[in-house]
Amino acid sequence: MTSFINTLRQKAAFALLPLLLLVLHSGSVQAAASPSYSATASGTTSRLSLSITINVADADLGKSGNYYVGFNHSGSWYFNTPAGWVPFYNGAVPIYASGSLISGTAPLLNNENMSAFIGAQLYIGYGLTESDMVNNSKYALVYTVTGETAIVGPAPVLLGTSGNFAILAKTAVSTVPTSAITGDVGVSPAATSFLTGFSLTAVGTTSATSPQVTGSLYGADMTPPTNSNLTTAVLDMQTAYTDAAGRPTPDFLNLGTGNIGGRTLPGGLYKWGSSVTIPGNVTISGGANDVWIFQVSGDLSMSANQRINLTGGAQAKNIFWQVAGEVLIGAGAHFEGNILSQTSITLQTGASLHGRALAQTMVALDKATVTKPAP
Repeated sequence: MTSFINTLRQKAAFALLPLLLLVLHSGSVQAAASPSYSATASGTTSRLSLSITINVADADLGKSGNYYVGFNHSGSWYFNTPAGWVPFYNGAVPIYASGSLISGTAPLLNNENMSAFIGAQLYIGYGLTESDMVNNSKYALVYTVTGETAIVGPAPVLLGTSGNFAILAKTAVSTVPTSAITGDVGVSPAATSFLTGFSLTAVGTTSATSPQVTGSLYGADMTPPTNSNLTTAVLDMQTAYTDAAGRPTPDFLNLGTGNIGGRTLPGGLYKWGSSVTIPGNVTISGGANDVWIFQVSGDLSMSANQRINLTGGAQAKNIFWQVAGEVLIGAGAHFEGNILSQTSITLQTGASLHGRALAQTMVALDKATVTKPAP
């Protein structure tokens, strides 16, 4: 056990001091009723890069509390403290850091060799006290070290706090009832009045609900912390768009001259100097950690009643559509992935999206379904 802890320290396998210091001082906060935790990985086990997002619930933001960082390996627990990793047997859970609670995203590992830690599970949590963390489940397993498996595609796009939303737009979000949205909806710098068709019910002055939304709705004219949270989320959305658009050296250039209907797409970076159409079903095929980035310099349109299908373990959270023009998902069509549009996103009657609609102008739904992917 002692040698295991020493190995952790020597290799800096989980260098969480930089992580939590960045999180605590990032200023990246979110609008959310409950906490959430996630990790984004790229590379292989022997060259693993990992970023972690910690989202503190609105009710806890700014309060004094503790962060906990736990590592379970072969049934033994270790916790990171200011003095380094220590074994844990019983009693009070060792505290990593104490202070004002705030949310954020930060890199954790950069091309680290984790081959010696196969099966290790990393947990992160926080609480006003230890009992608050345990009794209110303010912790989560965010990553398990697996055997050497090649990951296909580029590093994922970090969405920051914009990833907390199923739909986020700058000018308006509209729905023709009845749509069904799982996840939060936000608009900024536009006001709450630009969330139209939702039959909103105000929850104090910081959020609203709708029969069409499993989650909360937020507008820029709501009171703190909502207004500043939305400003941060929109900036994160724009940063993510710029990141996705700027990735160099595509694996596939102008595939199908912009018509990708009927194709099977492996992980990778795709680039088109034109608009892209999806007139037939598309299959996105790859492993659970593979990544797809689609750079579209024009519009993106999907014909009615067509589908994007995922196979081989591919996950919507690892698919990023960066579109300079408009995005149109036709009536009855099904789309997968995170859409980062510099203009608008429209889901026509009965269309569905398993992913996120993040637009720098507006998002319009017509009896459509949007489901935010699991972390």
